Amino acid sequence: MSTNRFGVRTLAVLAVAGIAVLGTPVTASAHVTAQPAEFTQGGRATFAFRVPNERDTAGTTKIEVTLPQDTPLTSVRTKPLAGWKAEVVKGKLDKPVTIAGKEVTEAFKTITWTAEPGVKIGVNEYQEFFVALGTLPEGKDTLLLPTKQTYENGEVVDWSQASADGKEPEHPAPALKLAPKKAGDDGHGGHGTTPAANSTDTHEAAAAGSDQTARYLGGAGLAVGALGLGFGVGAILRSRRKA
Repeated sequence: MSTNRFGVRTLAVLAVAGIAVLGTPVTASAHVTAQPAEFTQGGRATFAFRVPNERDTAGTTKIEVTLPQDTPLTSVRTKPLAGWKAEVVKGKLDKPVTIAGKEVTEAFKTITWTAEPGVKIGVNEYQEFFVALGTLPEGKDTLLLPTKQTYENGEVVDWSQASADGKEPEHPAPALKLAPKKAGDDGHGGHGTTPAANSTDTHEAAAAGSDQTARYLGGAGLAVGALGLGFGVGAILRSRRKA
C-alpha cells in the first residue's frame, strides 16, 4: 500500500512540474551575435558574426554590418567563405578623429556578405562570417555592430537595438564587450578571452591528471597481481612438499 501511495505521489509531482513547464513562456534567443564577444580596448578583435536562419519558408542570402563612425576602425579584414562574396566599403569621415596619436580622415563603413546563386542559410541552419577588426576604441566598454539580415523573399530584419536597463531588446545588435587595457599589455597579443580556450586547458589538465591516476592504478594492479602470483606459487610448492 505504501509503495502505491509513493508512486501516486510521484506521478502527481511530475504532472504538476510538466504543467509548470508548459505554462512557462519561451523567449526567442536566436539572433545575430558576435562569437566570441570579449576583447581589450585599443587592441584587435578576431571573431565571427553568427547568423541563424529564423524563418521556416525562406533562407538568408545577405548580411550587412554597419561599422562605427564615431570610433572608426582602421583595419577590417574578412575571411573567405565558399559561396559568399564579401565587400568592405571605406569612405571619408564627416569629422577627422585621432587614433593612437594619428589623425584619421577616412575609415571603413560597412561589411556586406552576399550569397552566390543557389547558396543561402537554409531553414534550421546558421552560418558564421569571420572578420578581423582593429584598432578597437579606448574608453568604451561596448562596441555595437548593427546588422541587417536579408531573406530570399525580400524580408529584412534589422538587428540594431541596444540593450537598456539590462534588458535584451527584440532585435539586439551584435556587440563586443571591451575590457580596459592592463598594465604592460599593448593590446596586440591576444584576440579576446574565449570560454572555449579556457575549457580546452581545463580538459587537458583533467586528462593529464586522469592519465597519471591511471598509471598509478595500473602500477598498483600489477603489484597486487605479482603478490597474488607469488602466494599461489608458494602454496603449490608447500602442497607438493607435504605430498
